[in-house]
Amino acid sequence: MTQAPWPVLMRQVEIVGMKEAEEISGRDGRTIRRWCKEFGIGHQTGTGAPWEISAPALVMVRHGDLEALELLRTGDRAHPRVRRVFEFLSIS
Repeated sequence: MTQAPWPVLMRQVEIVGMKEAEEISGRDGRTIRRWCKEFGIGHQTGTGAPWEISAPALVMVRHGDLEALELLRTGDRAHPRVRRVFEFLSIS
């Protein structure tokens, strides 16, 4: 059995809801929910609660940059590969 990845820790400014995640990624909610579960880029506080999704992690998954995602997951927000995504999203 494969263990789920550790969740991406999110600062409030990085969190988006499902509607904004759909706009950012160009993907539907079903795909984003699957990505949240598969890649640990978002969570719900309970069944039926709204999703909280890491916008930077979403962009990384959308563009297939799983190396940047792992750097973000470990907390390396200063790495150029991670900074590039934060700059793309205008998040300081």
